[in-house]
Amino acid sequence: MIKEQALLESRTLRENVRGRTETLDKVKALTLLPNGLHVTTALVATYFVVHSNTIRALVTRHREELTNSGLTVLQGSDLQDFESDTMSLSNESYPQAKRRRLTLYTRRTVLNIAMLLRDSPVAREVRAYLLDAVEGHGAPAADLERRVAALEGLLADIGPALRDVGAVLHRVDDRLRRVETRLGDMETRLGDVETRLGDVETRLDHMRTELESTQRIVAGMSVRLADLAGDPDISHRLCRRYRHGRP
Repeated sequence: MIKEQALLESRTLRENVRGRTETLDKVKALTLLPNGLHVTTALVATYFVVHSNTIRALVTRHREELTNSGLTVLQGSDLQDFESDTMSLSNESYPQAKRRRLTLYTRRTVLNIAMLLRDSPVAREVRAYLLDAVEGHGAPAADLERRVAALEGLLADIGPALRDVGAVLHRVDDRLRRVETRLGDMETRLGDVETRLGDVETRLDHMRTELESTQRIVAGMSVRLADLAGDPDISHRLCRRYRHGRP
């Protein structure tokens, strides 16, 4: 059995039953604008026997939900067109005073307000008729209440779980940042090592070049010495010089 308090507190439950607009007529007649589709804030307040400011405050608190139920705010050219096409059909109840905006409600919106307005006897009576209509469907209504309760319980558990996940993700993010910093340091060090290796390779190239030059000089000297050793005159003169102590 769905209780009135559940209807007041559960948006999901209200969204599932806000199409039962016939319950409005079981309590009292709802005066519509000449287009037969909309009512104004003043007409809604009259229906529930409350001040217009009470309706405006309720709209402020639940604007998103009521917008999904058909709440519309007209201004500018849209307002002018609406007043020209619809409001002008009645010259008695809806004077054409200049206004900057106009809030319009559908029957679904009015029923939605009846499920939110706590201190209106008319709203309480509408809720009573609505609950009777829903209970008339027996098992589906009870199943709907169970599903709503289960859904709200699940949503209540999700919050702490998300906070825990957020903390874990924060720690993982910190570790990843530290790893990235270390990888950056390693890349810098590897760059230094590569630079040093490049210097070593350059020096080795110079050494190889110098060694090749030295080898060519030694080879040339070896050839020259071999030529000198094979010349008898030069050998004889060298022997005479070293025999007499002359270089």
